[in-house]
Amino acid sequence: MRFTVAQLNYHIGNFEANKEKICNAIRKARDEKSDLIIFSELSVPGYPPYDLLDRYDFVEKCDRAVSEIAAECTGITAIVGSPVINKNPEGKKLFNSALVLSEGKIIFTANKALLPTYDIFDEYRYFQPDRNFNVFHFNGFRIAITICEDIWDEQQFENEFEKKRLYTVSPMDELAKQDPDFIINMSASPFAHTRIDAKTAVFRNKAAKHGIPLISSNQTGANTELIFDGASMIINGRGEICERLPFFEEEVKTFTYEEIFSLSPLPEEKKYDPVELIHKAIITGIRDYFSKSGIRKAVLGLSGGIDSAIVLCLAVEALGKENVRALLMPSRYSSEHSVTDSVILAEKLRVRYDIISIEKPFKAFGEELAPLFAGKPEDVAEENIQARIRAILLMAVANKFGCILLNTSNKSEAAVGYGTLYGDMAGGISVIGDVYKTDIYRLAGYINRNEEIIPRNIITKLPSAELRPNQFDTDSLPEYRILDSILYQYIDLQKPVEKISGDGITKEIVTRVINLINSNEFKRYQAPPILRISSKSFGQGRIMPLVARY
Repeated sequence: MRFTVAQLNYHIGNFEANKEKICNAIRKARDEKSDLIIFSELSVPGYPPYDLLDRYDFVEKCDRAVSEIAAECTGITAIVGSPVINKNPEGKKLFNSALVLSEGKIIFTANKALLPTYDIFDEYRYFQPDRNFNVFHFNGFRIAITICEDIWDEQQFENEFEKKRLYTVSPMDELAKQDPDFIINMSASPFAHTRIDAKTAVFRNKAAKHGIPLISSNQTGANTELIFDGASMIINGRGEICERLPFFEEEVKTFTYEEIFSLSPLPEEKKYDPVELIHKAIITGIRDYFSKSGIRKAVLGLSGGIDSAIVLCLAVEALGKENVRALLMPSRYSSEHSVTDSVILAEKLRVRYDIISIEKPFKAFGEELAPLFAGKPEDVAEENIQARIRAILLMAVANKFGCILLNTSNKSEAAVGYGTLYGDMAGGISVIGDVYKTDIYRLAGYINRNEEIIPRNIITKLPSAELRPNQFDTDSLPEYRILDSILYQYIDLQKPVEKISGDGITKEIVTRVINLINSNEFKRYQAPPILRISSKSFGQGRIMPLVARY
């Protein structure tokens, strides 16, 4: 038997585009004499559709698209993902389903049993978990069809408070009783650079446990903040990876069932460079956010610091230099090298840049506010006015020229509130809002791996907001090595305060940082969506009350 893995990039709710992409893959597989082609979870509507699933007309469009795809399935069988109405009067209104299509009809349906309700996932909000487990009989083979979480009943969490076994039922344990010949897993599993090995281990362990080959088909591309890495796998019954499709790329590839047993396991997989994968993930996120929004052009503020330099480089690679422009907005506190470094970078990347001093509007604000501020020293109020003037200028350019404003704040800043609400926190998408400052420097090294693109001075100088004389980030924050260690332990690993430790980390510093995190939740509520590259990002993956006292 020949089968095809279709690792594709879907656009939520764009039924015509998704249908055409699926049908093109079916035609390709049929030309290659494939018997069965496997798509990813909710491939018909795109993942995740969220509250669009509450709309009956949306579900109807899913059904129509499925019928049109089924009509293409002549001489070949396809497995696609789509919501299906639960006809039982009890329970949730929909199933998250795998539909087997052949000769214009649905010939088999498998419904997702395990519905994740943690981190970014909220599938139980929409779907009914199924407890009917049946293998699909096809061409003399018994196939266990699973949908993403269905094989994640056992997993290792970074958070010590989680349980290794999340569910009381194991779909594969139930399906294994019917002696399947191989497992299919259709997934929409988001990328997290800290979870690649853990994710791979789940698939390998499941195949080895049952002694059954496993074929996974994972979506690629990005939908808003979620980025999908693809990396679909074929694993033999010993739990050895025989094939892995590319990260962050579409691929339609055909194999024979016999090849699963004859293919040599891949050499011990290289340790993927997490910085390289973060780089690819963010570029994918930017590219798809723009293309799927129907907007081509971006603008950002270029300050002379490393964060905006990184974002400019990523945007140019994702969108092309002709679609990116930068504003340099010096103030009375800006150093000369901030402007010259920015000009060097912009000219190196050949992007349009404009220099607009904020001195006149800042002075005007000062004059108007002078009666109100009489007798009071300059403080954070004047600093924030500068940041908000810059946001106004950037948004004006974005509005006038049809651009999306790229936010340049990093995860370290977002965590402790080191940013101005409605100022440097403004933007249509946060590009590096899930990247800690220490990883920002690693990204700079990766971008400069072949030649110096980001000027060395941008990388080596002390970080500064340049909102007052001789200002540096370390005036307000611990050095980033210490800060990021605390943030990672508290946010990503969710360690209690008393267990956070490391070189140079004192109880006093930990307490101070945690207080900053907790007291700035209100800012993060109002921040733009953040491209997610970790297992615990701000936004939907970390929801905290605003007025708690903890």
